[in-house]
Amino acid sequence: MPDDKKRHGCLTAFLIFTLVANAAGALMFLLGGQMLKEGSPEVSAWTFPVLGVLAALNLVFAIALFKWKKWGFWGFVVTTLAALAVQIPGGYGIGQSLTGLIGVIVLYGVLQIGKENKGWPQLE
Repeated sequence: MPDDKKRHGCLTAFLIFTLVANAAGALMFLLGGQMLKEGSPEVSAWTFPVLGVLAALNLVFAIALFKWKKWGFWGFVVTTLAALAVQIPGGYGIGQSLTGLIGVIVLYGVLQIGKENKGWPQLE
């Protein structure tokens, strides 16, 4: 049975950006934690591997959204809230910690644009 779902170009671009950014973030946090700690001594070292795992999970959620799975969106919501819960006690500033919410808001927005190729109603 052919898949007749169509993705809006902005959604495709955002998902590709999300894949690239989270892959880079996962590598940076997981492999470069010591270097990051030296550059930000006020941030607790334990936050870097946790944020790396959350970024790796976001790769899974972006792939799920490419495959039209609604749980991919909810996964982004959960990892964003988890990152917020890690960053604030881990020594990140409140403003910097809250910027992660922007990604979820933009994702929700791009899922809502379009007419017949609006992403949100096509998610399973």
